[in-house]
Order: sequence, then structure tokens, then C-alpha cells
Amino acid sequence: MTASSDFQPRSAWAMTVLLTGLALINFLDKVVIGVVAVPMTNELHLSPAQFGLIAGGFFWLFSLSTIAVGLLSNRVQTRWLLLAMGVLWAMLQVPQALGTSALWILVCRVLLGMAEGPFMPTTVHALYKWFPDRKRNLPVAIVSQGAGLGMLLAGLLIPHITARWGWRMNFVLLGVIGALWSVLWLCLGREGNLDTTVAGGHAHGNGSLNLPLGKSGRAQRSLRKTLVDPSVLCVFFLGFAAYWSLSQIFTWLPTYLEKGLGYSNVEAGRWFAVVIVTGTPVNVCLCWLSQFMLERGVSSRVARVKLIGIALIASACVYVAPLALDLSGSHKVLILAVGAALPTVCFAVGPALLAEVVPESQRGAILAIHTAIASLGAAIAPVLMGAIVQARGAQVASACEMGFATNAILAVLAALLALRWLHPERSRHVLDAPAPHPQSSAI
Repeated sequence: MTASSDFQPRSAWAMTVLLTGLALINFLDKVVIGVVAVPMTNELHLSPAQFGLIAGGFFWLFSLSTIAVGLLSNRVQTRWLLLAMGVLWAMLQVPQALGTSALWILVCRVLLGMAEGPFMPTTVHALYKWFPDRKRNLPVAIVSQGAGLGMLLAGLLIPHITARWGWRMNFVLLGVIGALWSVLWLCLGREGNLDTTVAGGHAHGNGSLNLPLGKSGRAQRSLRKTLVDPSVLCVFFLGFAAYWSLSQIFTWLPTYLEKGLGYSNVEAGRWFAVVIVTGTPVNVCLCWLSQFMLERGVSSRVARVKLIGIALIASACVYVAPLALDLSGSHKVLILAVGAALPTVCFAVGPALLAEVVPESQRGAILAIHTAIASLGAAIAPVLMGAIVQARGAQVASACEMGFATNAILAVLAALLALRWLHPERSRHVLDAPAPHPQSSAI
């Protein structure tokens, strides 16, 4: 029996819905710090540089915990790892609600980041146990839209909650929501059984290739050999560029809207929601287009790699527009909405590219390492933006626009590297080639 015959659509999509809910919580936890930035910095007397440090601090241990849990995910069922994350996230909201200093908030954000770091690779690994290769783009994209929905709700609801009960109440409510999801997952969450796939003529099952096979049915190879493959490295850098863009938007866009463009807190929340809403159809449509092409026999090099490259180059052009053109505040926000939406395709398609190349025995670890490396962009970007804003003083709008323009530089570089070096089919064949026999290498 092939893996495709084990596909259970109803259960697979039920798990997708539950994990989309967790993604919503995950990004509410991330973005809340940006949406409450102005009232929080005013109450705690934080400078732009201090706020940038706090925003970036979320990602300080993000990478380490992501790798650690990624390695663990090859031995422990993802359903239990995800449950542990949900419980920890809920517990860590209360200390943030009680924070009284920059150091207190920083420590809380670092610990929360450590708990949330493994979410995306663990979730993708869990979904890949439910969906075969050519059906993986869309469910991951839908889970990613849970993240988008979380940011949308943050923009619409958090300003009203802050106005009525103060910025601290947002963290209390997030703790309650996280606890409720954990109970629901404990009752309904399950582990997928789709452990092998057959895609594009590339055998993932035992006995299809005359190669030394591991438990996954793929040729055995070292993790180091996988990590230095050009395609794998390109996907890592695509993720770095996408995380850089995302973190700048969810940490600094509310400040840009309020202090730079002069919107009130509630108005800024609505414009923030517009930016997030724009990302949802763009991301889903790009992922659907990629999957549509794959299902009709188009190569992954075209359907995934070139699609990402075009999206990132278009994003770069859009990101520099506020600096190059004389635009109104509303037009600037709409331009940034498109620029921020396009790189998000990397979050869904990037892991699918890795799954093409990486054996199942390494997939959890590689997806974790991918997120760990990519999230370094999210750790650096808010700090750099804070330094730029502080250096420019009262010129908050132009300072933020300069910071957003750094996204364009990274997007173009990542796109060009991918278009030149990211060849999933070629990398798969090279990496699956059997290692030379020790005796033959000695001749």
C-alpha cells in the first residue's frame, strides 16, 4: 500500500483546523507587544532602543529551543509536544501582565519566545504526517493564516481592550485563551500515520531504489551533508528574509502608524488589521497557485522556487515605494500591506521544499533548524529598527520607512540566491546518491 492510499482527508483537515487555532494564539502572543507598544512604553518610560530590545528579545532563545524540540520531535509524538507548548504559553502570560520594568518584560518575552520557538516546525512536521507531498502547500498555508487571523484580531481588539481595561488585561486574556485551546487539543488532538510518501517519481518507500535505505526508506546520509546542501541553505535564507519582514511589521508598524503617521491608537489598530487582512488572500492564492501547478506536473523548481523568487522581488519594489514616492499616509499603509504579504509565501512553501529533499528521519530536525536560523532575522530586525528610530529622533515616519526598506535588500538577495542555487530535484538526487565505499575510496 502506498502512502497516498493512507491519506485520511477528514481527520487531516480536522487537525489542520485545530492547529490553525494554535497558530492564531501563537501570533496573538507575538504581536501583542507591538500593538500595546505606545501605552506600555509611556507607562514604563521605555526608549525606542529599549522597546526594540524587548521586541527582539522574544527571539533570543527561540532558535535554541526550536532545535532542541526539533530533535526531540523525531522521538516524541508531536501531539504531546504541541500540548506542552499550549500550556506553557498560557502560564507565561500572567507574569507579563504584572510587569513593572523593562527588565521584567524582557525576561518574560525571552521565556515566552523560548516556549513558542518550536511551534511552526513542530506543526509542519505534524501536518506532514497527515498530508502527502503534493497536498502540503495548502494546509500549511491555512495554518499560516491562523497567524494572520491572530494579527488581525490583535489590530481590531487589543486597542479596545487597552482603552477599556488597560494594556495589561490583554496578557490575562491570552492566558485564558491558551488554556482553553490546551484542553481542546488534549481531548481531540491526534498523531498522523502518513509516514511515507511517493511524489514526482521519487521513491520514499522501501525497495524502490538500489540505495542503502534507512527507516524512512530514503538513502542514509549524515545531517551535516544535508545542512550544507545549496538548496537547503537557500531555503534557510528565504526564511530569514521572511521572518525579518514579519517581525518588523508586527513590532513596529503600530508605532509607525501612531507616532509616525499620526493615527490614534484605535485607528492605528484598524490600519494594522488592513495590513494583516491583505496578507491572507495573497498568501493563500500564491500557495494555491503553487499546488495547482504541482498537481498538473509542473516541476517544483518552477511551481515553488520561481514563484517565491518573483514574490520576493515584487515585495522589494513595494517596500521602497514609501521612500521613493510622495504618498499620503493611507497610501503608504496600503503599499506596506502588499510588501508585507508577499514574503509570507516562504512560510508555507519553504518547508515543503525542505520536505522534498530531507528524509523523514531528519525532517523534524531540519524543519526546526530552518525555523531557528530564519528566526534570527526576527531577533535582529526590531533591534535595528529601534536604533534607527532613536537615531532619527522626532522623524519617526522617515526612520521607520528606512527600516522597512531593509526588507527590500534582504528580499532581493534571497530571491537571487534561490533562483540561482535552489534546485530541489537536483539536490534530492545528489543527496540520495550512495556514499563511496570505504575500500573504493582508498584505492
